[in-house]
Amino acid sequence: MAPSAMSRSNDWTKSLSDAQPVPYWLDDPGRPRPEPALTGAETCDLLVVGGGYSGLWTALIAKERDPGRDVVLLEGREVGWAASGRNGGFCAASLTHGLSNGLTRWPQEIHRLEQLGARNLDAIEEAVARHGLDCDFERTGEIDVATEPYQARELADWYGELRAKGLAEGIEYLDAGAVREQVDSPTFRAGLWDRRGVAMVNPAKLAWGLKRACLALGVRVHEHTPALTLVPYGAGMAVRTPYGQVRARTVALGTNVFPSLVRRVRSYTVPVYDYALMTEPLSAAQLASIGWRNRQGLGDSANQFHYFRLSADHRILWGGYDAVYPYGGRVRAEYDDRPETYAKLARHFFTCFPQLEGVRFTHAWGGAIDTCSRFSAFFGTAHRGRVAYAAGYTGLGVGATRFGAEVMLDLLAGERTERTELEMVRRKPLPFPPEPFAWTGIALTKWSLARADAHDGRRNLWLRTMDRLGLGFDS
Repeated sequence: MAPSAMSRSNDWTKSLSDAQPVPYWLDDPGRPRPEPALTGAETCDLLVVGGGYSGLWTALIAKERDPGRDVVLLEGREVGWAASGRNGGFCAASLTHGLSNGLTRWPQEIHRLEQLGARNLDAIEEAVARHGLDCDFERTGEIDVATEPYQARELADWYGELRAKGLAEGIEYLDAGAVREQVDSPTFRAGLWDRRGVAMVNPAKLAWGLKRACLALGVRVHEHTPALTLVPYGAGMAVRTPYGQVRARTVALGTNVFPSLVRRVRSYTVPVYDYALMTEPLSAAQLASIGWRNRQGLGDSANQFHYFRLSADHRILWGGYDAVYPYGGRVRAEYDDRPETYAKLARHFFTCFPQLEGVRFTHAWGGAIDTCSRFSAFFGTAHRGRVAYAAGYTGLGVGATRFGAEVMLDLLAGERTERTELEMVRRKPLPFPPEPFAWTGIALTKWSLARADAHDGRRNLWLRTMDRLGLGFDS
């Protein structure tokens, strides 16, 4: 290794020396105290299982629809401790994991899905204001950036297709000069700026704010209360917990990446681990060196992509690239920390922003995402309509979980609505096969996506076959 290359290597390695292996968002002295665990027996109209966004939105909207409804929410650890408090804080309007995925899978209803998604994001913004949720909500939009010549060509072609299909409202194409006027990186070659379709939030504060709003409306919240079993009980359902039991007329499951209490649902999702870094606060001079005055979220166009954004205190969150599936699909705390990925992310960060040489990272963390074979949420009911579930958000659930909450409540009410009539809601993805086939298929897909990134986006036979089967994925 040449001395200059070794020096550069040491620079980005040293940037991690003080990084704490904890999620930045959760490392907050203002973190609320947990609510007491459930002890004894309770009854209610609606039981919500899961204290992430999915469960919190369900409980909140249930009380807003019917203030007299008796609602209980159970959380196995603390509200927001899992994916809801570990993500990048991109709150997107898309319900389909992006327009490309939605257009491929539901072309006949994509305009309706986009309208519903925009309304859902508006409703989140209204809820933030109405309930006084202190979560650093900023409707700055997001830029999808190209870092290779072929990606720039693909972005231009994609923008043309969106315009032809009437799906480009609020989206602006940026050439190399224009995108670097927004955020200055020598790697940026083009961009698509979705000006209204994405907001930035502090994800943990959003979860904690939703918890406070639920409590204010009369939801009974019990933390450190895992739901152990779900069985019919008379005309309703019963859930057993370590120290008690809840009997409910209906149950909504917002457990996402964790094993569903409806066993047949488990094969539809697998956990994929994602990782992120957070820098120290940038100085005024450092901020000026990269621009970024409009504070948009950013993501690059590769299959193995990075997402990055500014926090309220002028740090940069830098995440993505590696997506790690543990053999057997188990969710374990030991997978939350992965130094080899942190080193890779740090090196990529300074490639993107060489003008930030010397910046250090203060936090490095990971967490599990629930993904399914269509890469966006699916829905359903069990136990004769007394139980509803939503899962499979694949890392884009900060906004879409609110829509999923409304779907679950519609299904439990037995109502035909514009949501429940959607093909996206009525149909499910293909389940994952058992091991070792799941691990082999996912590993082969990851290898093929990395190979495509290295060969101007060309998809090999495996990826083309997956595309034909409706299982294909790109970023």
